[in-house]
Parts: sequence; C-alpha cells; structure tokens
Amino acid sequence: MEDSSVNCAEHLGKYFSERDNSSNVILSSDIPAICKTEKCCLGVDEAGRGPVLGPMVYGVAYCPLDKSASLKKLGCADSKVLTEEKREELFGKLCEGKDYVGWSVEVISPNSICNSMLRRQKYSLNQVSHDSAIGLIKKAVDDGVNIAEVFVDTVGPAEKYQEKLSKIFPEFKITVASKADATYPCVSAASICAKVARDRALQVWKFEDGVEKSEDGWGSGYPNDPVTKKFLQKNIDHVFGFPQMVRMSWSTADKILQESAAPVEWEEEEDEASGNTPSISSYFGASKTKKRSTHPYFRERCLKSTVSL
Repeated sequence: MEDSSVNCAEHLGKYFSERDNSSNVILSSDIPAICKTEKCCLGVDEAGRGPVLGPMVYGVAYCPLDKSASLKKLGCADSKVLTEEKREELFGKLCEGKDYVGWSVEVISPNSICNSMLRRQKYSLNQVSHDSAIGLIKKAVDDGVNIAEVFVDTVGPAEKYQEKLSKIFPEFKITVASKADATYPCVSAASICAKVARDRALQVWKFEDGVEKSEDGWGSGYPNDPVTKKFLQKNIDHVFGFPQMVRMSWSTADKILQESAAPVEWEEEEDEASGNTPSISSYFGASKTKKRSTHPYFRERCLKSTVSL
C-alpha cells in the first residue's frame, strides 16, 4: 500500500489521475507541530460505504482539544448535508489550517473490497471498515500525534465497537456514536476529507478495461439509482464481467451478472464431493485400523515399551 502526502485539494485530483485505481492508498496532510505537543482529539468517518461503484474512503482528522471550536467555526458539518462546492471549500480551509489541524484518508479500491468479501473465509465490510479505522488511528500515533480523545461514527452496534477500540487503545478516551459526524467537529472534518477524496477519485477515474465514460455518467453510484443501473447494464462483458470500478460483491451487480454474463460451472474434485477428504487432525492422531510398527532401533535391541518401572 502506498502512503503519500497531499498539501492541498488540487493535489488529490492530480494524484488520482496518475495512479492505478486497483490498489489501496493512504494520503495524508503534513502533521502540525502543535499536534505533537498539545493533547488532541481525533475523529473517524467514512464515505462511499453503500455505493456499488468506486472506492470506500476512510478518513481521520485531528487537532488540539482547545481548537475543536475552530473546526466548528470553519463550518465543518456532516458531509452528506453539504453541497459538493461547500465540501471542496471546507477541505481547502482544512488544508490551509495546517498549523493546527491534520488529516489522513485511506482509499480502499472496489476490487480490494470484492476480494475481501468474496474470499472463502468471509471478511465482511464491517471488518474492512474497522480495520481501516484502526489502521488510521495507529498511523496517527506512529506519526507522533498526541491523541487524548477519539470520536468515531459507528459501524455496527456502537457499544461493541467502542469496547473493541477501547481494548486496542486503552490510553485514549473512546467515543463511538451514531451520527457522530453531525455531533463532533473533528468527525465532521474527517467526513469532509473522506468525501472529497472519494469524489475526486471518481472524477478522474482511469478505466484500464477500455470503458469510456458516457455523457450520462454513472449517477450517484448507489444501487437504486437508475443511471447507475444503466451504466452497469451497458458496461458488462459477457465473459469478464464488470470493469474494476464496480463492486461485484454487491447484490445489484451480482443480479446483472447472473442475467447477462456467461454461466460458469465449477467442477468439484471427487474426494471433496464425496466428503472423504481427511481432516488435518487425522494426520497427528493414532490410526484406529493400522497397527503402529516399532522402530527398527528398538526391535534389533529387543526393547519394549513399559507403562511402569
């Protein structure tokens, strides 16, 4: 995974236009010196969890505890209630406030999400989300940010998630809550950073699959959007399926695959199908049918096992 620095909003679009979209990446601001000495609050939120198209982006934003009001004064709020123009404006202000606020985002590619959710040992979207959030918090710690409090917009039951994070980070005061992005300014800032990063990535998305963006575009990316559904139906290959922008593990995409792509039948090996595959533990236990032979060393010396002396 790459780890790159971004100093302003313009760098995001340029960066995404020049890179391979199939791998994950972490982008970060410079770390303000004050955040290494003063006790800080850190907020965590995501953008793009539900769409069938594009990456999911997790973000963190941090600042000294006594600067939290400054984030609110900037206008930081839940990114979902802000216009795209307002989010861009606020992201620019967060970048300009580099003397007291810092941020990081992890851009998780669509194929990375699919590979996780479709592998034999299930790795759910909640697990992907938790691991990303935990990784970004650990990165801030490793970078020297003096974290005192952490605020997280919940994924799944808030109490269980808070208990999990508290065990990993016992030195921090952890608060996990629903709608945290509308309550805590540092979570609002994280939400804005994540949403702007996802929007910029989609605006300049490079299709390695030969797909060209139509005039209609692809809509919001959410499964119930008619424009998104039209994009999916138009850009499916009969053999290879969808371009890498699509999360094929989503039910909307899977349904179109079942209807429009070539059917695939997977052959099962005979011993797997018949259920005769030996378990791993069977190689370590004593055989019930075969008598265990004595090693030649013991036979040649007429030595036998005893149970007592």
